[in-house]
Amino acid sequence: MYNRKKPAEEVPMVKTKVWACESDGCNGWMRDNFSFHHSPVCVMCDGQMISEERMLPALVNTIGDLNR
Repeated sequence: MYNRKKPAEEVPMVKTKVWACESDGCNGWMRDNFSFHHSPVCVMCDGQMISEERMLPALVNTIGDLNR
């Protein structure tokens, strides 16, 4: 059978700095270069966030660094 769909393009994964909520029941996080503050607060539970790194799909922030 013939399928017209193009094969899905592989998105490269890169090590990315993120802010992750440190509250036990919350799994909120955001990319560092998309946050507005140097030390953001979790938008889901208003808890403190800690800096960490995760392997995420590559994204380009065309606006620039928002938190500086």
